[in-house]
Amino acid sequence: MSELFDATEAAAILVARRVEGIQGERLPTSCRPKDLEQALAVQAAVTEYWCEQMDDTIGGWKCLLPPEGKLVVGPIYTRTIDSVPPVSLWPKPGQANIARIEPELAFFFGKDLPARAEPYTPAEVDAAIARTHMALELINGRYLDPTQCEFAEMLADGLVNQGLFIGPQIDSSSAAAASSFTITFKCANGELIERQGQHPNTHPRAPLYWLAEFLRSRGQGIVAGQAVITGSYAGVIEVPMNTDIQIDYAGLGSMQVSFSARTEVV
Repeated sequence: MSELFDATEAAAILVARRVEGIQGERLPTSCRPKDLEQALAVQAAVTEYWCEQMDDTIGGWKCLLPPEGKLVVGPIYTRTIDSVPPVSLWPKPGQANIARIEPELAFFFGKDLPARAEPYTPAEVDAAIARTHMALELINGRYLDPTQCEFAEMLADGLVNQGLFIGPQIDSSSAAAASSFTITFKCANGELIERQGQHPNTHPRAPLYWLAEFLRSRGQGIVAGQAVITGSYAGVIEVPMNTDIQIDYAGLGSMQVSFSARTEVV
């Protein structure tokens, strides 16, 4: 059934919502993905539509080691990657003063890992990594009620990604071993948030090795300059808009950031 699935209708709907920063009902049953392959077909069509419409490219990826029966992977578009505060993003639906973020590490690749016949070894992937940065995934989805959606629908939509904030560079060897650390958010309005960060796959580079193989197996690859995030250390964190925030990753580094509500497309 998957090979007969037409992903273009679903992609057009999701791209329109992504451009306008809005949510809508579940996709029509006629174009709603029913399995992982259909979801990936929609995701690829979204990328094609978005990049054509926005003159954009894939600037990075999000991924995790796949849980049973699932795939956690999605592109992050170059125009949605920022490194200079204030960061403009779509706020939490219905709460214009709240930004949703996930604390992550971003691994930047200095070499291409193109499609090829033979598998990539972890050592080859490690050798292609140029540097590591603190990062925040910017969260926003395109469904009104994600709890009513099947996983394939969420995968098709890029797993609630709306972009990425790149923080300062940190020591790569320390980051590679950073399975857990305390994360503190100090907001200028007096709000203090502290979490005990834990990487969902323990080894923060493990998903990179999986991603290189996943893309290779599909005739794709990682491109030099792309940034890959490999899982939130503390789930989704809600922070105030229009407030300076200092974020500390204990033993790794700290960054300053603030967020403002987007009012128009990138």
